[in-house]
Formats: sequence, structure tokens, C-alpha cells
Amino acid sequence: MSVQPITRPNTASQAISSNKLIRNTYMLLSLTLAFSAITAGASVVLNLPHPGLIITLVGYFGLLFLTYKLKNSIWGLASVFALTGFMGFTLGPIINAYLGLPNGPQIVAMAFGGTAAIFLGLSAYALTSRKDFSYMGGFLFAGILVAFLAGLGAIFFEMPTLSLVVSAMFVLLMSGLILFETSQLVHGGETNYIIATIGLYVAIYNLFTSLLHLLGAFSSDD
Repeated sequence: MSVQPITRPNTASQAISSNKLIRNTYMLLSLTLAFSAITAGASVVLNLPHPGLIITLVGYFGLLFLTYKLKNSIWGLASVFALTGFMGFTLGPIINAYLGLPNGPQIVAMAFGGTAAIFLGLSAYALTSRKDFSYMGGFLFAGILVAFLAGLGAIFFEMPTLSLVVSAMFVLLMSGLILFETSQLVHGGETNYIIATIGLYVAIYNLFTSLLHLLGAFSSDD
């Protein structure tokens, strides 16, 4: 009678794979953020006009779809840089509008610092605690959809109060998304570093613009 050996998951191999995924994701995220900052800076210096809501949405969702289609090829890297570069381009005119305010540079600096602090703090917590935040996925999807539709309503019906509520919602939702996306990296819920990078980039972008809107509104004398 032979005894079959008990097979156990190769936890060491899983840890190495997870660490490689995390390293690749944060390296690509750093590069895309830098590229996005360059395109945003160029847009600010050239004082380019905002392309408008329709072009922004079509460009964003079109490039997002393209990146998902190419995520397993080298062209996926080109697509993710095209996406983040385009979003940086659309961010430039928004920053320019706030820089034109009397305390504009302080508002932009505070929004940038707040975004960096929230992202680094939540990412560090998710990485070190290794808690599983996958249960937040459904709630975040529903919340982002509701906030997105409410944001469109605030724009079309010119409702500034609703717009502020939406920005506050996005600050909370994007904070949750950072925890969720980082947890997915740690626990194997996401294995493609290009897609993981997009998730974190979108969270950072929306977090920054939402903080910018809130800080600009509450620092206004009107």
C-alpha cells in the first residue's frame, strides 16, 4: 500500500509572483503618472482649451477599451501611455482654471498633496496589512456608476451643489478603489499589471480632480 504525498500550494512561488506583479504595476504606474504630468504641464504652458465633455468621454472610454483589448501584448503598453497621456492633456485646462484664482497655486498644491497622502497611506495599509478588500467590488462599481450619472446630471442641469456632493462621493469611492485594487494585487485577484495600473491611475486621477473641485469651492469667497 503506497502513501500519496500531500500536495500543498507553493506559497513561496505565489509570493514571488505577487511581488513581481506589484513591482511591475507600481513601476508602470510611476511612468504613466510622470507622462501624464508632462502632457498636463504642456497643456498648461500652451494654455490649451479643454476638449469638452463629449471628446473627453469618447477618448477615455475608447482608449480604455483599446487597452483592455491589447492588455496581453506589447501594444498594451503603448495604449496605456496613450490613455494616461490623453487624460493628462484634459487635466491641463482644469489646472489652468484653478491657477487663475487668487489662491489657485495653493489649491492645486493642496489637492496634489492630499492625493499623494491618501494614495500612499491607503496603498501602504493594504500592502502591509494584507487584508482582503475584494468584498468592496460590487459596492464600488454601483457607487461609481451612480456618482458618474449624478455628475453628468449636475453638468447638464447646472447644479453646483450636486456637483460638490458628487466630488465628495468620488473622494470616498476612489479611496475605496485604491484599497480594492491594491488588495487585488496582493491576493491574486488581478494578474495583469497593465490593467492593475489603469485601475490605480483612474483612482488617482479622479481623486485629484475631486479634491481640486472641493478645495476650490470651499476656498472661494463667493
